[in-house]
Amino acid sequence: MYKPLLLLCCLAIFFGSNLNGQYLQEKGLGIINLERHQFTINLLAPGFRYELGLLRNVSASTSFSPAFVNYREGYTFGYSWHVRLRYYHNIRKRLDINKNVVGNSANYFAAAQSIFWEPIQIVENMPNTKDWSFSFYGAVYGIQRTFRKGLNINAEVGYGYIRGDGLLDGHGPLVHITFGWVLTKRRKQPEFQFDVD
Repeated sequence: MYKPLLLLCCLAIFFGSNLNGQYLQEKGLGIINLERHQFTINLLAPGFRYELGLLRNVSASTSFSPAFVNYREGYTFGYSWHVRLRYYHNIRKRLDINKNVVGNSANYFAAAQSIFWEPIQIVENMPNTKDWSFSFYGAVYGIQRTFRKGLNINAEVGYGYIRGDGLLDGHGPLVHITFGWVLTKRRKQPEFQFDVD
């Protein structure tokens, strides 16, 4: 139970220490690259995601949407609750080649937790036990793009430890893809001043 929490803390410290190596500065106060708040509703399946910008390239998000997991007990595709601590690693590179970063449009690594419950799964082949649930604790790599009109695409794949309730524990991959619409107002493409060393 303490191993996933320790993993999340270690990843947060790692991501935070990497921020000191960046030389990108914005005029004024606030988060440099990320949206302060971003609320997205899913278009293909009911659901939502809320993302909160914490530091220069770090955000926390929570969402309710379908995902796929496969491990030794079987596979399942259905609704789950997701929590992520994201580190966007290529925002500066995207800015250098004049790519869009509005709406947190970048690639990221994330510490991840997802919780699946049997009653809200769409397709599954888990053992025939009632009221099972399990939690996924691991890391994911994701790509998020928010287009100018508000369309949002988020895709992530990861691997982690699975702790079962009514099922055996194990490990396996997770795939999570959403298409949505960003409801919150997005910032304009930022203008940055670079330090010269």
